[in-house]
Amino acid sequence: MARINLNNMSYAELLALQERVEVALIERKAAEAQEVKEKLEALAEKSGFSLSDFVDGRKPRAKSTVAVKYRNPKDPSQTWSGRGRKPLWLVEAAKKGAKLESLGV
Repeated sequence: MARINLNNMSYAELLALQERVEVALIERKAAEAQEVKEKLEALAEKSGFSLSDFVDGRKPRAKSTVAVKYRNPKDPSQTWSGRGRKPLWLVEAAKKGAKLESLGV
């Protein structure tokens, strides 16, 4: 394998190399995943099964995002959806007498 001296490369050259590496990683992952799938199918078939007997084929659901319901008036980047623990800024505001409705979006 050829050695690459990163210290002699410009920023643009490093970015180009990074892009090439990312593409190579994606391609290699797909190729190796296909190889593993073929091996698993062969092993299942050898035992009288099909791969679908073991895998339902569904992909896991992505987490859905929840709309922001409350926003910190002192720092608008701090938000809360109303789910999970109340953030510290909301607890402090409640201690000072602020109503939850007054912090709503």
